[in-house]
Amino acid sequence: MGDSLSAEYGLPRETGWVKLLADRVAQRAPQYNVVNASISGDTTSGGRARLAELLQRVRPGIVIIELGANDGLRGLSIDAMRVNLQAMIDSCRRNAARVLLVGVRLPPNYGASYGERFFSVYGELAKRNRVALVPFLLDGFADNLDLFQADRIHPLAQAQAAMLDNVWPHLQPLLLDARHRGQ
Repeated sequence: MGDSLSAEYGLPRETGWVKLLADRVAQRAPQYNVVNASISGDTTSGGRARLAELLQRVRPGIVIIELGANDGLRGLSIDAMRVNLQAMIDSCRRNAARVLLVGVRLPPNYGASYGERFFSVYGELAKRNRVALVPFLLDGFADNLDLFQADRIHPLAQAQAAMLDNVWPHLQPLLLDARHRGQ
């Protein structure tokens, strides 16, 4: 579940990090398949609203939650974002799905205080709920504008492998754990 960072916004189809993830999972953990339920522009409240139906329809073993960027870019309440993400984690748990929470950062023009309070939500929730965390989806290239579309927010196709490489080390243990459990 994600926003435009996971929905291939501005990219040729089948070139985003989630598609690359699906290809890697097919090779390394074929008992899983990847369903990309990301929507460009989605917020944590939108994700929360549609998660229950997805959990019932897809019945995932693992849910990757990459949401919050649009909350921050719109200056929405950090507390509301925290509540929505917590509700999504709780819903996943009630449906026997493990969670991988993916952190995002805001551009610096949103102010250091708001940006740090926003970013800290991901670590706080991961720690409190004992869920896996990708600290920052764009780690290692966020300051390289050559890897971003003209909007300076959405990574280009050539950055998608780096995004996958930021996610994979945190997802792989969840996949291996399921294999040992016989799921």
